[in-house]
Amino acid sequence: MKRTLPHALYVIAAASILVLFLFLAYPAEGLSAAIKGTAIWWDVLFPALFPFFLISELMLGFGTVHFFGTLLDPLMRPLFRIPGIGGFVMAMGFASGYPVGARLTSRLWEQGLISRDEGERLVAFTTSSDPIFLIGAVSVGFFGDMKVAVLLAIAHYGSAMLLGLLMRYHGSKPTPQHHSLPSQLRPYNSKKKSMLARSFEAMHQARILDKRPLGILLKQSINSSIQLVLVVGGLVVLFSVFLEGLKQSGLLLLLMVPVEGLLHATGLPATLSDALVGGLFEVTLGAKAAGQAAQVALEFKMAAAAFILSWGGLSVHAQVVSLLHKTDLRYYPFFLARLLHGFMAAALVFILWKPLGPVRLQETFVSHPSATPLSASWLERYISFPASLFTLIIIIVSLCVINFLHWILKQLYNRLD
Repeated sequence: MKRTLPHALYVIAAASILVLFLFLAYPAEGLSAAIKGTAIWWDVLFPALFPFFLISELMLGFGTVHFFGTLLDPLMRPLFRIPGIGGFVMAMGFASGYPVGARLTSRLWEQGLISRDEGERLVAFTTSSDPIFLIGAVSVGFFGDMKVAVLLAIAHYGSAMLLGLLMRYHGSKPTPQHHSLPSQLRPYNSKKKSMLARSFEAMHQARILDKRPLGILLKQSINSSIQLVLVVGGLVVLFSVFLEGLKQSGLLLLLMVPVEGLLHATGLPATLSDALVGGLFEVTLGAKAAGQAAQVALEFKMAAAAFILSWGGLSVHAQVVSLLHKTDLRYYPFFLARLLHGFMAAALVFILWKPLGPVRLQETFVSHPSATPLSASWLERYISFPASLFTLIIIIVSLCVINFLHWILKQLYNRLD
């Protein structure tokens, strides 16, 4: 530990000097990039993230998170080796996108609701793109085709669930002191009561322990959410300036050479190196380059976009690290999980290309004239409806239904015994 800290400080210092040098060398371009980054933060990130940050803080204060934690515990613990409260984080993370999952994970750790290993498992697979960006920006904006969204969404979110199943083997075996809820919130844990009754009692006790009046809770939630959004905006502007400096100086081309060689060795189009290098730093830049790559088959462009969306970019990594700095959660499991998520998402695109590719979907609608055209299908209505809210509702309802079926099977099994 004593050796890694100075080395990390040296890397941070060197990176800071490099950013400063690039900004001084190209001040006009750096200012333009900073303005663009600020516009992205104000027009897209602020309205998208602030409501979810605020709602999550209020739900923690009201005890709603504890309600879902008790309700979903029989499902989340055997599948992902995390408390049921992680089901709420998964739903919010998938619906609102990065870095909401990291924020909620850090809050649960601060409240003693999860251990370090559980937090590392949770943040690893709940850090994902939001549906609005995946469907509206990437599929429609960058690829210009609504049909791309079906395969991209399945590859991205499906690989995230697979990653969660794999991450259950991460960390040590659970010990007796690792509880999903602190001791003050466990007197309701009686087998004589139904799961729904225990869930409501957990919510009630969490609200009593919080003790903050509604006005204080609302004020503190707004202050905390604004501070987090400002941190995210600062990182977006920083990486925008850094990337523009790398472009202007030609240093970005040095990264493309090994990436082109790797793509050529694996039989993939080398022209995707621009998208992958851009996506290494920032999701929007990489996804846009992947969608607009010339003379590349759509299958390979979608695989590159799936990898970039799942990797998240170093900008998202920096946001996650900034949100987890008060916890003891380590970065390297998150880093390895992002890489694995990216490769699995790209692999799923190739595996599902024949049955779910845009060409196959187009043939389905052509062969069935009575079917509704995809341009007027549920996907288009999905974007007109608040997509994040729709996804959040679907995930929570699905988890509750699965949990209810699990409870029925358990009751039948107990009666047979």
